[in-house]
Amino acid sequence: MASTYDIVEKAAKTGKVDKGVNEVTKAVERGIAKLVVVATDVSPKELIQHLPILCKEKGIKFAEVESREKLGISVGINRPTAAVAVLEVGEASIDSLN
Repeated sequence: MASTYDIVEKAAKTGKVDKGVNEVTKAVERGIAKLVVVATDVSPKELIQHLPILCKEKGIKFAEVESREKLGISVGINRPTAAVAVLEVGEASIDSLN
């Protein structure tokens, strides 16, 4: 089974992703995100605590990973990122997630 990082990486290469808490929040509010992934090592936690609730309200898949660093790498940027929204899955399969 593909890891969440693999899914994000494939979506970033073959589909479309938004990165960063603000962009991800907008994508969720607009209902265009297919999957939201947040890193659990974000500090302060308040930065991302609204995302699981919003995703649940909108019926958007939600997943957590342990590292901002690895999440940034998986979307192809050289900086840590707290959150990623997959807008177009491309060749990634998000059905394997919860």
